[in-house]
Amino acid sequence: MSYNSLGLDSVKTEKIAEQLNALLANFQTYYQNLRGIHWNIRGKRFFDLHIKFEELYTDANTKVDEIAERILTLGSTPLHTFEDYVQASKVPVGKNIHDDEKSVNLVVNSLTELLKIEREILEASDDAHDEGTNSMMSDFITEQEKTVWMMKAWLDEKI
Repeated sequence: MSYNSLGLDSVKTEKIAEQLNALLANFQTYYQNLRGIHWNIRGKRFFDLHIKFEELYTDANTKVDEIAERILTLGSTPLHTFEDYVQASKVPVGKNIHDDEKSVNLVVNSLTELLKIEREILEASDDAHDEGTNSMMSDFITEQEKTVWMMKAWLDEKI
C-alpha cells in the first residue's frame, strides 16, 4: 500500500478525488440552475424566492470552491470546463423555469442528487480515514437535508 503526503492511501484518495470531481460537476449545474431561477422567478412570491435563491447560489458558489480545493489538496485536478460538467452531471437542468413551485421542486430534486453523491463520498472517505473529506461531506449533508426539509415544507409536502 502506498501513502501520500497526507498519510492517506494513494489509491483510495484517487478514487475520492474522482468522486469529488463528479460532485463538483453536479454542484456547478445546481449553481447554474439557482442563478437561472433567481433571474427568472415571477409571481406573487417573487420577493421571497428571489432572495432565497440568491442565498442558495451564494452558498453553492462557496461549496464549489471548497470542493475544488479539496480535490487539489488530495493531489488531483478539479474539473473546470462546461464540457466536463455536462458529461459528469446528474443534477437535472432547469431551463426557462419561472414558476415558483417548479423552481422549488428543481432545488429539491437537485439537492436529492447531490445528497446521493455526497453519501457515497462520505462512505469512501470514512473507509480511507480521510477526515478532511469526511467532515466536509458531513457538513454539506446536514445543511442540505435541512434545506430539503424547508423546501418540502414550503411545497406543503412531506420528506
